[in-house]
Amino acid sequence: MATKYDLIVIGSGPGGYVAAIRASQLGMKVGVVERSELGGICLNWGCIPTKALLKSAQVYEYIQHAQDYGIKIEGATADFDAMIKRSRDVAAGMSKGIQFLFKKNKIDHIEGFGKLKAGKKVEVTGADGKKVDYEANSIILATGGRSRELPNLPIDGKKIIGYRQAMVLDKKPASMVIVGSGAIGVEFAYFYNSIGTEVTIVEYMDRIVPVEDEEVSKQLERSYKKSGIKIMTNAEVTSVDTKGKISKVTVKTKKGEEVLDAEVVLSAVGVSTNLEGIGLEDLKVKTEKGKVIVDDFYKTNIDGIYAIGDIVHGPALAHVASAEGIICVEKIAGHHPEALDYNNIPGCTYCQPEVASVGYTEKAAKEAGYEIKVGKFPFSASGKAKAGGASDGFVKLIFDAKYGECLGAHMIGANVTEMIAEIVSVRKLETTGHEIIKTVHPHPTMSEAIMEAAAAAYDEVIHL
Repeated sequence: MATKYDLIVIGSGPGGYVAAIRASQLGMKVGVVERSELGGICLNWGCIPTKALLKSAQVYEYIQHAQDYGIKIEGATADFDAMIKRSRDVAAGMSKGIQFLFKKNKIDHIEGFGKLKAGKKVEVTGADGKKVDYEANSIILATGGRSRELPNLPIDGKKIIGYRQAMVLDKKPASMVIVGSGAIGVEFAYFYNSIGTEVTIVEYMDRIVPVEDEEVSKQLERSYKKSGIKIMTNAEVTSVDTKGKISKVTVKTKKGEEVLDAEVVLSAVGVSTNLEGIGLEDLKVKTEKGKVIVDDFYKTNIDGIYAIGDIVHGPALAHVASAEGIICVEKIAGHHPEALDYNNIPGCTYCQPEVASVGYTEKAAKEAGYEIKVGKFPFSASGKAKAGGASDGFVKLIFDAKYGECLGAHMIGANVTEMIAEIVSVRKLETTGHEIIKTVHPHPTMSEAIMEAAAAAYDEVIHL
C-alpha cells in the first residue's frame, strides 16, 4: 500500500513550501517531495543569496565613498571569498528555517525526484535509486525553473556560466560579459562592477530592463554608465570562443560585429521550466509552450492535479508562486479564494539604484485606451534622498484621468523595492490619486516621493 496524504506537493520552493504550510494550517496531512535543498532555487540559489551578495557590494561601495559622508577609511578591499561564504551561509540558514517550519506544521519531507502516476500517485526515486509510491487526494506541481540556455551560448559552468555558478565562482573575474539585462543580469552587473570586475551588458532589445517603463530604463542606463558598466543594446551574442584563457565574445550590432574579451560570460536570458520526467505526458496533463495549462485556481485538465509557480502562465516571481500556492490550497480545501490579479503584481530588481514597478507602463496604458495623467517626482528634490547620498532616480505614477484610478507605478532609486507595496495596496483598494495626495506621508522619507508624484499628476506638487 502506498503512503496516503491529503496533499502531496512536488517541489519545495516559495510556491511549494508555502502551499504545504497553508494546507497544514487547514488541517491537511501533507508531504513535500524535494530532490535538493528545502526552499528551492529562490531560497538557495536565487532571491536570498543574491541579496546577500548585493548587500556586500553595497557596503563595499559605501566604504569606497565614505569620504562623501565625512569619514576617512584607508586600505579597504573586497574579500570575494568571504562575500561568497556569507551569501552561502545566509542561504543555508534560511533552508534550515524551512526545515523548522516543516516540523512545526507536521509536514513530511520526502527526499527524491517525484513523478506523477495514474490514480493520484507520486513515484519518488531516492538518491539510492529506490522507488517508492505515495498516494494523495490532491497533488500540486511546483517544480520551478532553471537557467535558460541559448544554442549559441552553451553553459559549461566555467567560462560560460548561469546564475548558480555566478554565486560561487572560485575567484573574482577581471572581466565579465553579461548576456541579458533582466533582473538577474542587472543585479549581477551591479555586484561584479562594484567589486572591481570590468562588466559589459549585452541586450537584444533596444533598452536594458526592457519590461520596465522606458524612463526607468533610461535612468538605470545613465546610472550604470556613470559607474563604469558598458552597455550594448540592439545587440546579440552570436558566438563565444572559449579555447583561450580569455574568451572571445562576438557581438552583432547595427554597426556590424564587435569582438569582446571576457574572462567569464554570464548567460542571463531567462528561465526554462522543469517539466521533464515528471509524468505529464503519461497522464496527458496539458501543456503549452513549456507551461502547464491551469484554470484560475491552478487546476489542470486532470482531476486532482494542480500546478503553480514558474511552470504556469504568469510572471516567474517568488511572491507570485507563494500567492498561487495559497489560493490553490484554499480552493482545494473548499474555501472561496479570490483569483489572483496578475495586473497588480509588483516587480522588484535589487541593483543600485533599485527598480520597482506595478501595473501599466505609460505606453501600455495609452495602448489600452486610457486617457491618463502622469506625475513624476525626482529624488534629486527629496531631502531624505539628498541626506542619504542617493539622489538618482524618481517615482512615476500613472492615473486614469476619468476616475483617478492608479494604473501603474514605476520607481527607480534607493529602497524603492520597499516602497512599491504602498501602490500595490492603493491599487487593490481602488484608491484615487487625490486620496494619495491627502494621505500624510512622514517627513523626511523616500516615500514622500509617492505623495509628491501623485500631486504632480494633478498640478499640486509642492517641492518642484
